[in-house]
Amino acid sequence: MNLWKNMNRKTDPDMYRIKDGHLVRSLKVKDILALGVGTIVSASIFTLPGEVAAKHTGPAVTISFLLAAIAACLVAFTYAEMSAAMPFAGSAYTWINIVLGEFWGWVAGWALLAEYFIALAFVGSGLSANLRALLAPLGIKMPAIFANAFGVDGGIVDLISLVSILIVAILISHGVGKAARVENALVALKVFAIILFVVVGATAVKFQNYVPFIPEYQKTAHGAFGGWQGIYAGVSMIFLSYIGFDSVAANSAEAIDPQKTMPRGIIGSLVIAVILFISVSLVLVGIMPYSKYANSAEPVGLALRYAGHGIIATVIQAIAVMGMFTALIGMSMAGSRLIYSFGRDGMLPKFLGKLDKHHRPNNAVAAITIAAILIGTIFSFSALSQLISAGTLIAFMFVSLSIYPLRSREGKDIADPAFKVPFYPVLPFLAFLASLIVFIGLDHQAKLYALLWFILGLVIYLFYGIRHSKAK
Repeated sequence: MNLWKNMNRKTDPDMYRIKDGHLVRSLKVKDILALGVGTIVSASIFTLPGEVAAKHTGPAVTISFLLAAIAACLVAFTYAEMSAAMPFAGSAYTWINIVLGEFWGWVAGWALLAEYFIALAFVGSGLSANLRALLAPLGIKMPAIFANAFGVDGGIVDLISLVSILIVAILISHGVGKAARVENALVALKVFAIILFVVVGATAVKFQNYVPFIPEYQKTAHGAFGGWQGIYAGVSMIFLSYIGFDSVAANSAEAIDPQKTMPRGIIGSLVIAVILFISVSLVLVGIMPYSKYANSAEPVGLALRYAGHGIIATVIQAIAVMGMFTALIGMSMAGSRLIYSFGRDGMLPKFLGKLDKHHRPNNAVAAITIAAILIGTIFSFSALSQLISAGTLIAFMFVSLSIYPLRSREGKDIADPAFKVPFYPVLPFLAFLASLIVFIGLDHQAKLYALLWFILGLVIYLFYGIRHSKAK
């Protein structure tokens, strides 16, 4: 009974107001928008549409992107209300700690931590691969031992990935204000590259490539292809593209006027991302037959070269490499704030929750940097790709259901936010249901790894977190 009582003890929100009050509030709406777009519109916009079209949907990849966007938007409304009511570091972990209890907050936060660790490692690895591909025609080739993860094709350490993650860590350690300015510039450059592709690519679209728009269903080595079954498989694969808005919410303790800034930043960045993703996917499958994108890591470049725009393809790929830094910045900031929150609450060693003399959580920045480097430069993790979505979807389900107990406390011990989820109480349940449906569509391996990660988190909680918790 004592254990159950401790697991469900709720943290006093005043504790977070005091502790997070030392963080510097410097992020404006434009900074939050840039963080959101930079993290959501990451490397996946240049790679996923072609891969999903070839494996599962055909031209109907646009429908998969739209359905995944609807599911993400439902959850984004709940995130907007949560971050406005409780603008504390740690996003879902902290919110659920307050409204549901310590253990449930830990489960959601631990699930999100998997997203940040692996997403950082994946983006670093993707940046490395794309940069090496750009350098190869110039006769610049890195030795295999410094180009691949340990044990992969003769590799020992992916040096470019390591250096990229370190550069971002150093940038963030000097404050979110400086990081936000760099992010804003890189996001503007990346959006320009996407618009350039859409405008140039639209001139090469052949409408026969859209016929049939939804191919006939068949079972393939990759799973379902065509029909609504293929579209559903595409949704589960594509949802990874939209999960970045959680990283925006993690920085709400450093936002100016979070009551207005956070809802506008979260929902606005997602709307921009949806428009960009759908535009790219529609143009991509219109330029050449979708089957030609099979096993291509650079469908945007492939399509432009197919249409005779080789120079523009090189320019866009170069910008894409620089643009991947935006995702590294967003994920590093969010992940470090989550680790800071764990240390702040005693769930992990307390030094992780310490701020430096400039009120920056740089111990947490160092921790997530080391973890991402170890994962990205030592281990082969291709089989873990969908774990990013699995962990985030678990957190999304918790946040969606947490709106109900939150409403009874708004205006009491929790602030009454300026933004509230519309169509309450129906919409939060639809957000939960949408996340659950997408989670069910993930492959069995992703669910297995999510279970193993949960068991590891449970062990840490029972043998360390519950004993050192500072919850009152």
